[in-house]
Amino acid sequence: MLLDIGKHKGGEVGRLTPGSCVTLEDLKSTAAAQKVMLEKRDILVIRTGSIGRFYSEKPDAEWNAMTEPGLCYSHDLVRWIHDMEIPMIASDNLAVELVQQTINNDSYVIPLHGALMRDLGVVLSELYWLDDLAADSAKDGQYTFLFTAAPLKMARGSGSPVNPIVIK
Repeated sequence: MLLDIGKHKGGEVGRLTPGSCVTLEDLKSTAAAQKVMLEKRDILVIRTGSIGRFYSEKPDAEWNAMTEPGLCYSHDLVRWIHDMEIPMIASDNLAVELVQQTINNDSYVIPLHGALMRDLGVVLSELYWLDDLAADSAKDGQYTFLFTAAPLKMARGSGSPVNPIVIK
């Protein structure tokens, strides 16, 4: 399911500003605005607008890996992903989550990676071009689809480029 948070919370430009945190409430409110129901075992495809900013002729902010908008750590978010049995999160930014986060006055780099990948087995996949899918979904109101992302066949790899395909 596509959650176009960039459109939902990004104002006229339709993308989140650098440093923006995407919370559990943002996921839920975006789904409600799109009139879709988040269900157990959904693959979440999150559009923040980051890749569109990078390729824009007139970007509203310079690209910076450390400030790309993305998911922000919270116990409630991790618990919800666990309870919903979310197997994969794909996004149009560098790390799915905001790279540098402050949690309880301590600074962390990609804290959700450990919580989601290591602890829950959630696959994180980054740097998707989602602007065309988002425009098409806004046009026909269909934000759900068959999503597949086949990785390269490689021995002993811990990551791989994928060939993502959406069938609506």
